[in-house]
Amino acid sequence: MSSVAVSLVDPAAAVAARTVVHKFGGTSVADADRYRHVAQLLLARDETTQVTVVSAMKGVTDALIELARLSAAGDGLWDDRWHELRARHRAAAVSLLGEHAGLTIEWLDARFERLHEVLAALAVIGELPQEVLDRVQGLGEVFSAHLLGHHLQALGQQCEVLDARDVLVVNHGELGVDVDWKSSAAKLDQWRQSHPAQRLVVTGFVARDRKGNITTLGRNGSDFSGAIFAALFDADELHIWTDVDGVLSADPRVVPEAVQLEALSYDEACELAYFGAKVVHPQTMSPAIERGLPIIIRNTFQPDHPGTRITGSSSSNGPIKGLTLSPDLAVLNLEGTGLIGVPGTAERVFAALRNAHVSVVMISQGSSEHSICCVVKQAEAERARDALLHGFSHELAAGQVQRVQLTEGVSVLAAVGDGMAGQPGVAARLFESLGRAQVNILAIAQGSSERNISVAIDAQDATKALRAAHAGFWLSPQTFSVGVIGPGNVGAALLDQLNAAQPQLLAKAKLDLRLRAITSRSHMLLDQRGLHGDWQRAFAASSQAADLDQFTEHLLSARLPHTLIVDCSGSPDVAERYAGWLAAGIHVVTPNKQAGAGPLPRYHAIRAAAEASGARFRYEATVGAGLPVITTLRDLVDTGDEVTAIAGIFSGTLAWLFNKYDGSVPFSELVTQARGMGYTEPDPRDDLSGMDVARKLVILAREAGYDLSLEDVAVESLVPASLQGASVDDFMARLSEVDAVFAQRLSDAKGKGNVLRYVAQFKPGQPPSVGLVELPADHAFANLRLTDNVVQFTTGRYCDNPLVVQGPGAGPEVTAAGVFADVLRVAAGEGARL
Repeated sequence: MSSVAVSLVDPAAAVAARTVVHKFGGTSVADADRYRHVAQLLLARDETTQVTVVSAMKGVTDALIELARLSAAGDGLWDDRWHELRARHRAAAVSLLGEHAGLTIEWLDARFERLHEVLAALAVIGELPQEVLDRVQGLGEVFSAHLLGHHLQALGQQCEVLDARDVLVVNHGELGVDVDWKSSAAKLDQWRQSHPAQRLVVTGFVARDRKGNITTLGRNGSDFSGAIFAALFDADELHIWTDVDGVLSADPRVVPEAVQLEALSYDEACELAYFGAKVVHPQTMSPAIERGLPIIIRNTFQPDHPGTRITGSSSSNGPIKGLTLSPDLAVLNLEGTGLIGVPGTAERVFAALRNAHVSVVMISQGSSEHSICCVVKQAEAERARDALLHGFSHELAAGQVQRVQLTEGVSVLAAVGDGMAGQPGVAARLFESLGRAQVNILAIAQGSSERNISVAIDAQDATKALRAAHAGFWLSPQTFSVGVIGPGNVGAALLDQLNAAQPQLLAKAKLDLRLRAITSRSHMLLDQRGLHGDWQRAFAASSQAADLDQFTEHLLSARLPHTLIVDCSGSPDVAERYAGWLAAGIHVVTPNKQAGAGPLPRYHAIRAAAEASGARFRYEATVGAGLPVITTLRDLVDTGDEVTAIAGIFSGTLAWLFNKYDGSVPFSELVTQARGMGYTEPDPRDDLSGMDVARKLVILAREAGYDLSLEDVAVESLVPASLQGASVDDFMARLSEVDAVFAQRLSDAKGKGNVLRYVAQFKPGQPPSVGLVELPADHAFANLRLTDNVVQFTTGRYCDNPLVVQGPGAGPEVTAAGVFADVLRVAAGEGARL
């Protein structure tokens, strides 16, 4: 238990004598296991006063609302649903509290019996008054608070459960919920006199009105409860625990490259939340803004992640902090010559919409005053249009207003950031990004604070627009701090290519790939300004011992916009660092197969780190060198195609051997020739073992969406067991011992009109394999150029005629070109104009 507690400690929690309010959402307390996790998280924190506000268990609020509606509608199903909901809470209590569950179950049963009586009464009267709905739908938070509180008590903690209905007084007005701070503070002071514990669990969502009636704070009300009690307890911080790491720069479901934001100002958070981003509701931030209370959005499932900190200060990190999309909207346009210069037109428009109970999302008006348009919710669009037609009926009849136009199927894209204030070109960059993506803008709005630029666009273009704007803003500028690991054959070729291309990339694409570090296994070269010219001489002259930690720190120390590590080694130890680099926002490009074909947990950690941070992981050259194998496969999968089979010849060495092997020369002699021409590794067994081919097959299978491990692949090694432990010289001298075996296999194949090829094969549901197979003489794999690689994808679209990628698949120059292409793909994703 102590080890868990240590891992959950937040460094910021070490500050003594402070009050922190924590709010946990429904996913954080979804079941007994989650309650235990939350309890351990709370117990690991060193806080003088700890107040925890909880939501209902996931789905319970909706279930309670359904119960009330079913009973009021006379649907007898409500009784079954009631039993299910009670059983869920009883089961959670038993699992959570064990032998201490008795009193809690009695408490729950009593509350559920009262609920049953209310529901039975609703079934009789046949209607659902709002005050009854408020009473019913808030019970989930009451149950949840007692479950967590009783669990903490069972762990020996001095913990009290505070029912917010006993202290919190609110009023519902036109602008939402208004807290009666004076009455609430007085009631809380009175409650605290008899409940002095420093660890409290509080019900979210619920309160009472000034008449003493039970009410709720509305959707997102538990977050609001957290902020209210943070204010009432004069807390130092409010931590809102969710199921995400914090606030992202965009919706990751639309923009996979979206990155987590470390900090936001209150104003930025309000703007993002208004336009639909998964941030704290603006109403929640109101008490925090008034008191300067920091709000930290945290992930319950990754409690050691720092999350996003929302405060009154603004951090300058580019002009745009985030982009959001608001769907299901419509543009309403009032247009006419009679509007020009006439005072009060806007007032009449908004009065008409207010009277029709229509919410205005966005307003846009040109300086000519010829038209005024506003964006409204799609569900209210027709009502809004009818309100304006009625409100301006006289002007329409007189021809002073030409039309009231409604455009449905609209989304609003908002770019938000304090950094855009006073910075020229921000709007231009947004419009340029949308223009390049062929997105038409229907309306534009920007406030004088210059914190938000909003554009109304066709909903069909929404995803494309968000991705284009994100690439145009968040993923620039285009200067990279570059480090290369492994300046051997491939690495040296890459460094030469990079050095030769830098002037052109800087001049034409405004891309600065600044080479600042090179390391081999033994020593490294670190340069502050960037290496140019003869890198080999500079590297040879360096005597600094290799240290990957120092190497990484140096790359980050320049604080350039982007950091990129290119790993040209074949080291599993280097691959072990990928997840950490990606989590730190460092892009990784590699031909090293150890990551893509290594242990599945490491592979998943790498992919998860890349997804969480927005850093890119590219590895095209791991299969087929410079051939577009992985890019082709990724395009198939990303466009919804299903891969049903993968087959290929992935070794240039083995391709050459079996293209040449016709029986006229012994197999061992061909191996000797291949080694002499540099086609094999110094130890040919590295090629003949088939493990390199198996790794490539695993990489492709994983890219296609299958969790394949290297151990799952049946690999036929062409190295006899008797020679596996021999020295290289002994191996070469004794390889002729297998000539007879290969000659017999060749003879058998020829007798059937077939040829021998070393083929990798994967088909879902069947054992993957790598080995020597017989193929018909007219098969595509039987007629390759001597050292060509080939991969064949059979998919839902390419079922009768598989898609084939073929070409040179080996050699330092070709492989380096594939790596360099990946580097440029990363740069293009970051906004470089390539």
